[in-house]
Parts: sequence; structure tokens; C-alpha cells
Amino acid sequence: MEHEYPGDEVFDRIEELCERGDEYMEIEKYRPALKKFWKAFDLLPEPKTQYPAGTWLLVSIGDINFQVKNYKGGIENLNRAKTFFEAAGNPFLHFRLAQCYLEEGDKVSAIKEFELAYAEDGTAIFEDEDPKYWDFFQNNRS
Repeated sequence: MEHEYPGDEVFDRIEELCERGDEYMEIEKYRPALKKFWKAFDLLPEPKTQYPAGTWLLVSIGDINFQVKNYKGGIENLNRAKTFFEAAGNPFLHFRLAQCYLEEGDKVSAIKEFELAYAEDGTAIFEDEDPKYWDFFQNNRS
């Protein structure tokens, strides 16, 4: 099925907002990054789930939620991202979601999401992250 896409100007604006959001992320300015990503997300026409940009925008938003310790927001936004067309098999999405679940004390959901991330990316997904996540995964996987 072919999708109708909004005009190029809309996607140009979304791309511009995402670039600014990424720049803010690089310098750990999470609040302005979050504003840029939500603004870009809001520009996507309905149904938003048909656009690949919707997936990575929600993943970026969920990542920011994690970075600022808003784990409930991370769980909400990353689970919403899982309903999008392009989300299947995204190891980073599963990994960030697992971290949010673990920080909220939901170990069962955390291990499930860690396992999905690990199945896609192996140990590499745990690199550059707090070792407590690898330790949890190693001690609790099935």
C-alpha cells in the first residue's frame, strides 16, 4: 500500500527540527532537544504510525526521558514507539525501554526487553552503559 506523504516543506521542517534536537542532545541540553523532537513529531500527519520518522522521534524522546530520569515517560514513549511500523527489531528501543523498566522496579518487563535488545545486537548493546545493566541481565536472563 502506498502512503500519501506530506509536502516536502513539512519533511524539510521535520528534518531541520531533528537536526537541532540532535545538536542539543550532543551537548546534553535535553529540554530544548525534547521540544524540537515533539515539535517535529507533531508535524507528522495522521496516522503517524506510517512514517519511519515517527518511530525514531519517539525513540529519541524516550531516550531523553531516560537521560533526565523520567523513567515513566520513557516507558510510555518507548512503548508507543513499538506500535510504529519501523520499530520491529530496534535494539536501542528495547534497550532503553528495559533500562526504564528496571529503574522503575519492573524486573520482569526489563529482562524481556533486555533479551530482545541482546537478540538483535549481542553484548555490543551494553557497551558504554552502566555495568549494572549487564550485571542484571547476566544474573536474570532465562
